[in-house]
Amino acid sequence: MYIPQHQLSTLQKLVAPDKVVLIYGPRRTGKTTLLEHFIQGLHEPHHLVSGEDIFIQQVLASQSIDKLKDFVGQKKWLVIDEAQKIPNIGLNLKLIVDHMPDVRVIATGSSSFDLAARTGEPLTGRKWTLRLFPLAQMELAQSENTAQTAARLESRLIYGSYPEVVLCEDDQLRQRYLKEIISSYLYKDVLELEGLRHSDKLVRLLQLLAFQIGKGVSCTELGAQLGLSKNTVDRYLDLLEKAFVIYKLRGFSRNLRKEVSKNPRYYFYDTGIRNALIQNFNPLNLRDDIGSIWENYLVMERLKKQEYTGMSCANYFWRTYDKKEVDWVEEREGRLFAYEFKWSPSAKAGPPGGFMRAYPDAHFERVDHENYLKFIA
Repeated sequence: MYIPQHQLSTLQKLVAPDKVVLIYGPRRTGKTTLLEHFIQGLHEPHHLVSGEDIFIQQVLASQSIDKLKDFVGQKKWLVIDEAQKIPNIGLNLKLIVDHMPDVRVIATGSSSFDLAARTGEPLTGRKWTLRLFPLAQMELAQSENTAQTAARLESRLIYGSYPEVVLCEDDQLRQRYLKEIISSYLYKDVLELEGLRHSDKLVRLLQLLAFQIGKGVSCTELGAQLGLSKNTVDRYLDLLEKAFVIYKLRGFSRNLRKEVSKNPRYYFYDTGIRNALIQNFNPLNLRDDIGSIWENYLVMERLKKQEYTGMSCANYFWRTYDKKEVDWVEEREGRLFAYEFKWSPSAKAGPPGGFMRAYPDAHFERVDHENYLKFIA
């Protein structure tokens, strides 16, 4: 069963002879599936190749216009999966765009630090960038009604939204699949980097983050717990963010004395991965971390909505030294929009007085499990 991906229609709008479309996203979230369904709609000859193929690496890293022209031949489309594996891919794509004006190029990568670094400067002004996530509720809503969405919410909080997890109906198989992602795919791009030390501590670092959802994270404190330097922890966090394992949220401040913005918060791209890391797939009524899971879920679903609908905004949290806080703050359209996340509709969640006094024109809403669909879909 194929669940229509929102980025498929976006991709169809962006492809052009003078541009390369780069698609980033975590492993196993459907980048290859997206390419396959896109190609099904093509009526012109095309190449679909993988950057993990040694022959493809040699040809597309050649920096030879003649070799590139021979390889592309009469094809009108060049689609490259795992393009970050190809040396000098950015320069070679630039040569294709500049010297083969009728060819349209699409490239995917599972790590932004690799593909962005390899394509950045050579493709300045010659590329569009798309991000892909685990399945979004706004995508799943196309194949389910409101009652089904409500019935499946608990499963999505516990097992996440990876395509294979969503399509599987056996919880034991879901758990097995998520553990396989952690052991085989989650850190693959990070571990392949040259000079990476203490790779055995990546899992422990992520487990510590899993227990700090919605809280400020100190690299110094994490380093002390892991026996690593602050700079090493900071580097690992940066790499894990660029590998689409975690998302970093900074604090909002207009330099008011009481506002805290030093320590960022981290969220996981998928709640199923987060729960697999701490080996906790218990139902919600047996958990004491539902608030953290709910906040993580809403943050990532909101990011998906922003990306897929083209919302242009900056995202933050807000907190003061006396522990007044707002979970999610968006700066867009010249205004601030503040949201407080509560699992229970009966939980109190009014706007913090300090926030509204400092930013009286801000819009405030609470998001709970009865009204959340408007926020994410």
